[in-house]
Amino acid sequence: MNGVDMTYHPKSDFMRVMIERGFLADCTDYQGFDEALVAGVVPGYIGFDATAKSLHVGSLIQIMMLRWLQKTGHKPITLMGGGTTKVGDPSFRADERPLLTEDQIDDNISGIKQVFAKYLSYDDSDTGALMINNAEWLDGLNYLEFLRDIGRHFSVNRMLSFESVKSRLDREQSLSFLEFNYMILQAYDFLELNRRYGCLVQFGGSDQWGNIVNGIDLTRRVLDHEIYGLTSPLLTTSDGKKMGKSQDGAVWLNAEMRSPYEFWQFWRNTTDADVGRFLKLYTELPLDECNRLGALEGSEINEAKIVLANEVTGLLHGAEAAAAAEATSREVFEKGGVGDELPTLTLSAEELGEGISVVQLITRSGLAKSGKDAKRLIAENGAKMNDEPLNNAGLFLKPEDLQEPIKLSAGKKRHALVVLG
Repeated sequence: MNGVDMTYHPKSDFMRVMIERGFLADCTDYQGFDEALVAGVVPGYIGFDATAKSLHVGSLIQIMMLRWLQKTGHKPITLMGGGTTKVGDPSFRADERPLLTEDQIDDNISGIKQVFAKYLSYDDSDTGALMINNAEWLDGLNYLEFLRDIGRHFSVNRMLSFESVKSRLDREQSLSFLEFNYMILQAYDFLELNRRYGCLVQFGGSDQWGNIVNGIDLTRRVLDHEIYGLTSPLLTTSDGKKMGKSQDGAVWLNAEMRSPYEFWQFWRNTTDADVGRFLKLYTELPLDECNRLGALEGSEINEAKIVLANEVTGLLHGAEAAAAAEATSREVFEKGGVGDELPTLTLSAEELGEGISVVQLITRSGLAKSGKDAKRLIAENGAKMNDEPLNNAGLFLKPEDLQEPIKLSAGKKRHALVVLG
């Protein structure tokens, strides 16, 4: 079945939420899955490969799906790809992922785990979330047995027809045999989760549809069990940008990789046209309130953006961090002050030496990616220092100039503090 079936009226709370709030792109069997949800507690999973120390905003729609699964009386499973990360998902990538060591993968998994505890309850109850690592079954596989018992169920012709593979081959870009195995391993994950934990559904972005269907087919063939797949839309912002990216790179979920203030500011800068949709997907506000806030116009929409930023930041970093970020934002933008929560570059006296150029400060504070970018920012009148236009790219600051914190600005929305530590 392709696309949301608008004629289907769900009986379960979970499916109703998925449809009403815009989470649902596709489902392998609307009625069968809905009936399973009504019949009892349904364990459902999403797999997360450990390619970085944090997930970013692009994964937040899936995390919210698992949160709603638990809130509506079911059991979320967060599957860490300790095994599959060693291979790398080729889906819609132009090149092969760099291979990571086991220590790097373990380090990344410990970073990613911090986020899930904010959204899910891991306990021993019927609906308590499970954190599982697929290295549990993948690391010990016997290759010949795996080929004989699992590999025989896969058609290479069919695997070549999947869009994620075709797109690489059509561009005449290399697809290694290692990567080609990824979809078999992901299908095997679903089989093992069903066998070991009674998992009935896999969630994922719509680019994972082929991998999910593979797992359903394999489980049906090997165990003769009926299981399901449900995908969410691949989100882009209304201006066509991929969700999770900002001017200065990925919007990470871990606080040490992106401060709560910067995270809050990302949501505060949401395009007007996206506010209503993002409130439904990324907050738990009632639908009527999401629609009301999303319909505001003119300067009023800015208050809706603040509600969005507070709600999303509150879920991840806590209500206090959200309130502090809002207070800092109001101080910076409305009063021209220096907020306590701004990203801060701390320079030691040894580091500073006899002084530092303003171009270096702009670059090191993260407001520009390179000295060349910083100079262009100054030349185009986009830089300010202590709220005053900065038009001298050759400015050199001495230690006495840094006795008080310096506020640097790039455009109207990006700011940083420089302090002497």
